[in-house]
Amino acid sequence: MLKKKMDYCLQRGYEKAAAEQEELKIRVVRSGRRTVCLQIDEKLDITVRAPYRMPDSEICRFVEEKSSWITKHIKQIKERQRNEELQPEERLTTEEIRKLAGEALKYIPQRTAYYAPLVKVSYGRITIRNQKSRWGSCSSKGNLNFNCLLMLMPPEVIDYVVVHELCHRLEMNHSERFWKEVERVLPDYKLRKKWLRENGDRIMRRMALPD
Repeated sequence: MLKKKMDYCLQRGYEKAAAEQEELKIRVVRSGRRTVCLQIDEKLDITVRAPYRMPDSEICRFVEEKSSWITKHIKQIKERQRNEELQPEERLTTEEIRKLAGEALKYIPQRTAYYAPLVKVSYGRITIRNQKSRWGSCSSKGNLNFNCLLMLMPPEVIDYVVVHELCHRLEMNHSERFWKEVERVLPDYKLRKKWLRENGDRIMRRMALPD
């Protein structure tokens, strides 16, 4: 039932802002999180992450309210895919991924320990993963996950991801308060975020390329 509602809400929302019609895939993932958010991957599949107890009607309304955001990001992804001069990147081997994970396991905890006092937060366990869609995450218990592919990025961009996740210990959302805290610690965070936005997908595809 929720799937039908979400398909309807998504189509309504997309029709409001897009001239051409297309079928979009959407899934809802419920968890112990406190807030609701949207994610769009390179295949234009949409994931809604919501708290367990959030009513279907609220999730549906949230998707409709984000119609402009959905359209904007779908357009950006399509334009980036069209305009990129894709020199085929070599897929990372299992050994290369293992090496990156080892480097990340040494480097990222050091950077996290450095920035945590600046953000004025504590944190729990740090886990390094070889993920295909996320650079980092922070659980409600304060456990942090980071993508081993971060080691292919400039140090200042790695620091941005670390600070981003640490700031979620203060704000489990992307509110104005959240971004002000990021800016307090990293005044130039927008430049680092821009680099990640412009280059991250290409790096991520080295993990996600088809066989």
